[in-house]
Amino acid sequence: MSMHLTRRNLLRGGLGVAAAGLVLPATARGAWAAPAPGPTDAEIYGAPTTSPLMWQRADPFVTPRTDGLYYFTASVPEYDRLIVRASPTIEGLGSAAETVVWRRPTSGKMGGHIWAPELHRIDGRWYIYFAAGDSDNVFRIRMYVIESIAADPRDVSGWSSPRQIVTPWDSFALDSTTFEHDGQRYLVWAQSEPEINANSSLYIARMTSPFSITGTPARIATPTKSWEVQGFRVNEGPAVIKRNGRIFMTFSASATDARYCMGLLTADDRANLLDPATWSKSADPIFTTNEQTKQYGPGHNSFTVAEDGETDVMVYHARDYRDIVGDPLYDPNRHARAQRLYWHEDGTPLFGVPVGKGGPILRLSPADASSTFVRHFAYVLRVNPAGRELADTQFRFVPGLAGGGTVSIQSVNFPDRYWRVVDGTSLRIDPVEDGSAYAAQASFRRIPGLANSNGISLELSDRPGVYVRHDKGSLTVGKPSGSKSTFWLS
Repeated sequence: MSMHLTRRNLLRGGLGVAAAGLVLPATARGAWAAPAPGPTDAEIYGAPTTSPLMWQRADPFVTPRTDGLYYFTASVPEYDRLIVRASPTIEGLGSAAETVVWRRPTSGKMGGHIWAPELHRIDGRWYIYFAAGDSDNVFRIRMYVIESIAADPRDVSGWSSPRQIVTPWDSFALDSTTFEHDGQRYLVWAQSEPEINANSSLYIARMTSPFSITGTPARIATPTKSWEVQGFRVNEGPAVIKRNGRIFMTFSASATDARYCMGLLTADDRANLLDPATWSKSADPIFTTNEQTKQYGPGHNSFTVAEDGETDVMVYHARDYRDIVGDPLYDPNRHARAQRLYWHEDGTPLFGVPVGKGGPILRLSPADASSTFVRHFAYVLRVNPAGRELADTQFRFVPGLAGGGTVSIQSVNFPDRYWRVVDGTSLRIDPVEDGSAYAAQASFRRIPGLANSNGISLELSDRPGVYVRHDKGSLTVGKPSGSKSTFWLS
């Protein structure tokens, strides 16, 4: 994929000027004059920072932007209806009006639990895929789809009556999603297959229409690993994103409490997607409960793309607490959340941790080594090549603890810890301490980059003329040194 070389792309990708093949003059601190406004931290991050994005909406699904609008649907705590919201921005979905486009009947078929709707635009029509139980057996869950010919899926008059998606087994089936690849549309779903010791496994089949599948479904994942069988033996909630010559499919596993987590299936996009051998499963979960950020049971995600048309965004649900009274299924506080999805240099996704409340999340790369990132290891700040430890490289700029227009830099995966100068020369992330000494050591003046004003430099709040700088993989402080004291944000 080609990329226009703009300041936005330089900043967003952490691509330094040397890597971009540009030679830019070094600039003394006082020599720059009125540079054009650069992107804000929120624009660099690219994803919503409101957390949660939406209260009490589980299994959240956000469409790609369609005719200028994002559309949202999700499970509601009452499990009794299908809802749709719309907004020009992802963040705006949180406050958008909600339209009920279908409500379960008072009795009979589909009169039970209504779960996990997804909204898809296929050949100019809208489809909502969902699961429903019956009034006399709310857990007799089967898959259904409704169709709308209206341009706006919030138009209640456009929706048809539900049609069941029939599979080879008349058994517990849910969480259907659909995607197109190489001219063929596929359905992926979770189902309890007879003779298989699992509550649900994942299946894929070709579709002949938005309502039906053909051929023998292929079982591509079944819960066997320890993290997939906590409470229940579950693989469910598949979501597909195609990037970098591969098809990535996230899924959720285990019970719907704090043990709920996400795994990843990967397939080569040239392979036969109906061959189970095509799909490889991650050895470990890729998104789990995080005690530090106080996010519990993250899962059942969807993917969309931010307003810039470039940044991938993952939308998922999680709770703010671990302990649940009663059945987790009836605890209403699975909240919809959104955060940026990153990519490793090998083309695979980086999920990080479910982040807590706070502002935009940024990564810093020294201008003299732009393919590296500032990270913490054993709480010591240093500079390393891009690895898989995404969360260790993520930080937030917050109002400085020392006040006076300074900033402090908060760790995302240890939000009680901030950058702090120790021993006069090195930097760590340390827990907050009372008193002015810690505040001064953990506060900086953020200014346009000394080597290039598109980056930033960080001057110590209590030591004018002393800056954070990169030195052969270490992060230290000292006299300013051009590109060593300039950092790109991404």
